[in-house]
Amino acid sequence: MKNIRRIAVAVAVAGGAAAVFAGTAGAATTESSALPCTANQFSTKLVYGGAGAGQRNAAMQFTANQGERCVLSGRADVNLVGAHNVLVNNEAPADAPPVLIANGSSAYVPLHWTAIGSDDEQQTPNALTMTAPAASNPHGDPIDPNVTVDWTFGAVDAGADSHTIDVGAVTAGEAPAV
Repeated sequence: MKNIRRIAVAVAVAGGAAAVFAGTAGAATTESSALPCTANQFSTKLVYGGAGAGQRNAAMQFTANQGERCVLSGRADVNLVGAHNVLVNNEAPADAPPVLIANGSSAYVPLHWTAIGSDDEQQTPNALTMTAPAASNPHGDPIDPNVTVDWTFGAVDAGADSHTIDVGAVTAGEAPAV
């Protein structure tokens, strides 16, 4: 009788371990099977995040198109069009984890800057650009990786003391909005 109980316990423990392993393996397979995003798999918009004491916050939000599933790099390659004295400071770590977007889900890159300088020390960017992680689809068809979004948030400090737009890591979810 003791042997039957031991066998039953061993089977239950092994089955539980197999279920846990299968669950974690399934989760890993789900994300790892997604390919890097191409620019035509998501839409992009700027989201205003508020202001205070001369500081401004916003985000560049990426939303997966319906039926699409892909991975964005954790460190987005964001650049500025226009406003030649304003720099982009990418604060995301080089090893920031990638983010999966699928079927209408979103991810965003936080943006921060100042706008308190005199008018002659400010410039208004034309747009933000981002380079998608992939430049071709799984069939090898080339897809322009460049994504451009018009800048709609006014002037940015461009003086010698303060002249950057800080860019954070790609974060899962919708961008915080005011």
